[in-house]
Amino acid sequence: MVPTDLIQLRPEGLYCPAGGFHIDPWQPVPLALITHAHGDHARFGMGRYVAANASVDVLQARLGPEAAIGGVAYGAAQAFGETQVSFHPAGHVLGSAQIRVEHGGEVWVVTGDYKRAADPTCAPFELVPCDALITEATFALPIYRWEPAEAVAADVLAWWDGNAARGRASVLFCYAFGKAQRLLAELARLTDRVVYVHGALVELVAIYRAHGIAMLPTEPVAEQARGRDYTGALILAPPSASGSPWMRRFRDAATGFASGWMRVRGNRRRRGYDRGFVLSDHADWPALVSTVRGSGAQRVLATHGNTDAFVAWLAEQGVRAETLRTAYGAEND
Repeated sequence: MVPTDLIQLRPEGLYCPAGGFHIDPWQPVPLALITHAHGDHARFGMGRYVAANASVDVLQARLGPEAAIGGVAYGAAQAFGETQVSFHPAGHVLGSAQIRVEHGGEVWVVTGDYKRAADPTCAPFELVPCDALITEATFALPIYRWEPAEAVAADVLAWWDGNAARGRASVLFCYAFGKAQRLLAELARLTDRVVYVHGALVELVAIYRAHGIAMLPTEPVAEQARGRDYTGALILAPPSASGSPWMRRFRDAATGFASGWMRVRGNRRRRGYDRGFVLSDHADWPALVSTVRGSGAQRVLATHGNTDAFVAWLAEQGVRAETLRTAYGAEND
């Protein structure tokens, strides 16, 4: 990035001098525009936050009632300094947005995290034409290609049923915000059984329900009777619960993990799960490529993930591309 860019990399994060705001900053700033509520993009300590309307409830739950958070409708242009800014669906999780910034006839788009696959729990991705695109590159290698979520949900249900037939509980690890709710929504198309959830999921599931997202009925594990028999049950839990004392209550449970990283079989074995389900809330290789091409961007900056490989490939295609080093993670996949 160069000093004259509309969006620049500063020690605090991505900054727009013409608008006087940062986007997903990793250090405290007066005004932060937020693409979505995952912790690596929405951090504590900002003077004021602005996000898409559907993201406000999750942000408030994660950042606390004292955080000053304003909501903006998707597609509604708003003036910030000398710029016009609008938020557009990113298809990643509830309320996720790409941020479009226009100034002097030049348009930049920051995608945040995104996916283009269908997801009943959030607004679908919107392709936003631009001159410069700052895109995530979490799964920017050709090996990462996703199967339809409906097929993955059917595999999860078959695994659940098979474990039940063998007298075992099924503990499926998944990220608490986004992935868990997507699984509950996809499974709701196939069954109406109750799913038990770790405490880290309870408030977030309730927020999704308040936004009208249809999901399987859930009950908190914490509210079950001591010594309850979970044979035949499905339990959703965050990865942090794996190997913890919390797991002892399920005795001989089969374990699985739903993640894009499960595309590489060795990842499942290294993490010690019985089963891996390839389900990601990020764009796969074809979606990343089609987004760059469809945006019409003359310049592409790739961040967090397999950036160097993606940039090299784009350069071979004649695209002006570069790696952008940021503090965003690649864990909420």
